[in-house]
Amino acid sequence: MKGRKSVVTIFTAGFAALYAVGVMVLAPISFQVFQVRVADALLPLAILFGWPAILGLSLGAFVANLFGGLGPVDIVGGSIANLVAGYVAWRVATGGGRWRVLVAIGLQILIVTVIVGTYLSYILALPLGITWLGVVAGSIVAVGFLGSLLLRAFSVERIVTLLRRYGIPVYAIRRQAMSEIS
Repeated sequence: MKGRKSVVTIFTAGFAALYAVGVMVLAPISFQVFQVRVADALLPLAILFGWPAILGLSLGAFVANLFGGLGPVDIVGGSIANLVAGYVAWRVATGGGRWRVLVAIGLQILIVTVIVGTYLSYILALPLGITWLGVVAGSIVAVGFLGSLLLRAFSVERIVTLLRRYGIPVYAIRRQAMSEIS
């Protein structure tokens, strides 16, 4: 049990670090109204990894937004957006087929757009439609396109088998549904 907790902690920290570094390295395109947070491509991995990815990506957003310069609303709001988007996608896609994965990714785009777009409107004093448009465009690229490719790049059955062999928890879609993704 102790080893499993360590592995979960390592995965959570790994997701947090990847997300924070991805946002900071690409800071010029990660902040403001029209943004493409390439690190958001990690969000669909919550479907496969569950809580370690959900918590790690939320923590990563918190850390990255500390340095983003948009203040406390962005720090807390971005973390909440990733937490909700990751959790909802994980719950929707678990136990379902390919269409549920697509719906889950679509919901991630919608959740990030509504939460981040709304508080950016407040922070930047811009019309809500403009901020939603800016965030949805970037989310379609990062989460919808890049994230889908990243999720598919994991040869799911092989990865899940390898992770389970080493006792790493994988909150994955049923075996049949996983084969539909890859």
